Formats: sequence, C-alpha cells, structure tokens
Amino acid sequence: MPSRINRFYDLIRDRRADSIADQPPVDGPFPDTQYVLVATYRRSGEAVATPLWTARDGDRLVFRTEGDTAKVRRMRNDPRVLVAPCNVRGKPAGRPVEGRARITGPDDNAAERALDAKYGVKRRTFERVAPYGEFVYVEVVAAASAD
Repeated sequence: MPSRINRFYDLIRDRRADSIADQPPVDGPFPDTQYVLVATYRRSGEAVATPLWTARDGDRLVFRTEGDTAKVRRMRNDPRVLVAPCNVRGKPAGRPVEGRARITGPDDNAAERALDAKYGVKRRTFERVAPYGEFVYVEVVAAASAD
C-alpha cells in the first residue's frame, strides 16, 4: 500500500496535471526543473501524471519512488511516459517530451548520486520526515533513443 505521503500528494495534485497528455509532445531534452510531471498510462490508455523530483544522469532522467505504487505498475505494463515541467502540485508549466521508462531496481548508485547532487539536504530531510517504504529507481530515456 502506498505511503501516507503519496496519498497526501494524490489529494493535492493539480487537476490539470493529466492534461499534458492532451498536448502534442515536443522534441528536445527532458526538463531540468525542480518538479517534473511524469505521465504513465493505464491499460485503458488514460494518462495519469505525477509530480516528481527527478535528476539528469547523462542522457537519462532518473527518480526514486516506492516500488508498490500505481505508477510503477503502469510502467511495468507500458513503458511509454510523457515528461513535462510543473510546479510542486503538478500544474503543467510546459509541453511534454516523450520517453520510455525502465525500473532499474533499488540499487542504482548513479541515480542516487544524481538525485543527491541536485536536491541534497532538502531531499534527505524530507525523506527522514516522510520516509519511503521499499523503493526503486526509475530511468527515463528519450523515446527516439529507446527505439
């Protein structure tokens, strides 16, 4: 079951977050903003966007999340994602970029270093206050380079 903090974020998520799926994607690099929307797809094809802390690690975008969340289950079923800049609540702030997600597991040291370099003590403090359960790292690569 997802943690209380994930349920809290579901409650405050901006109602416009999922609208990134209605916008035509752009070519280009993934956004390198404080918060990024990552939209995953239900079996029905409906997009569900979640605001996340992400970091770049070379050509890939990485993030960490609880392994039992719905977004991880959706990524396992369909690796297509859309990535767009947003605010803390998930209000879109730009057009999406298409990508492919892959769960890299709980021991992606390069992803951890990239996230720590970007968010540092802010992230470590947040995670002490609102600890994750069992987590996994996820990488997203541009859709064109994944084909």
